[in-house]
Amino acid sequence: MIDLEKLKEVKERFHQLNELISDPATAANPERMATLGPEHRELSEVVSAIESYETALKESEEMEELIRLEEDTEMVALAREELELLTTRLPRMEEIIKRALTPKDPADARDAIIEIRAGTGGNEAALFVADLYRLYERYVTRKGWGLSVMSSSEGSVGGFKEIVFGVTGRNVFGNLKYENGVHRVQRVPQTESSGRLHTSAASVAVLPEATEVEVEIASNELKIDVYRSSGPGGQSVNTTDSAVRITHIPTGLVVTCQDEKSQHKNKDKALRVLRSRLYEKKMSELNAERDAARREAVGSGDRSVKIRTYNFPQDRVTDHRLEGEFKNYPLRKIIDGELDSLVNALQTADHAERMANI
Repeated sequence: MIDLEKLKEVKERFHQLNELISDPATAANPERMATLGPEHRELSEVVSAIESYETALKESEEMEELIRLEEDTEMVALAREELELLTTRLPRMEEIIKRALTPKDPADARDAIIEIRAGTGGNEAALFVADLYRLYERYVTRKGWGLSVMSSSEGSVGGFKEIVFGVTGRNVFGNLKYENGVHRVQRVPQTESSGRLHTSAASVAVLPEATEVEVEIASNELKIDVYRSSGPGGQSVNTTDSAVRITHIPTGLVVTCQDEKSQHKNKDKALRVLRSRLYEKKMSELNAERDAARREAVGSGDRSVKIRTYNFPQDRVTDHRLEGEFKNYPLRKIIDGELDSLVNALQTADHAERMANI
């Protein structure tokens, strides 16, 4: 049985948030609204589920009372049928409320910045980075989100040594954060003449995008260098100082961006990446355990530390965090960006673990 007092507290908090958001003083404070808005949206769904549950509880009590007092056998039979339906529905409604009340990562609703880097495997690892980028590009298109490349460094025979891109949309980080870690590929490379199977790896880091309100960066904390772009990019490449390198002096974090022909646009993109890295650093310091888990997951791109394996000969993707029937997926579908079933399985496993820890 769900704790009714807890439900009462949730409804009281929701009504309190309604009053706060309606207050002109709150509306004039962007930082305050940035904090209260997501909580209000989340609780509005919870309160709707609670009210449906309370209505069902009240109807159950009414049916029980009718069965106890009513003399008309036909009416009693109808009441028993209704009570049986309600009794079946109530546990499912309780589960919905429990799931909604499970503590969520406050960053889930945010946009994300994704960094993919080649690890073990040389040229084949760079080609695998390109495959992963195309996978996410297709997934983003399927979800109706937006994607913009912020920086990239090409491999010597194609692919990318590194690519950084931003994704915008609804609950982007909450869906993509499970990609955080080392991805391993097993296949015969195009560059392999003898047909031998190779194993390569790439690391994926998914960062929640921070706002200027949350992460303020003073201009005197930045060292900004401009230089000429290198690699593909059109006629302006190597003729104008459009590439930007930003160093955050207090932390030593360095971000470069050269994909745009405009120095101003490259600077804006580099600041977005830097702000997100600083936000992640700030959140990690508040949660040392999460930081340790992320370092362990991403590692240095070594094959031995992995969250997922893409096995081309067997046409199978295996996620090593899942078990049983949820562990393996058709490779061609995953490569084509059909990630929803895998993401849903990871979210369900994550929810079960968080429920167990409450």
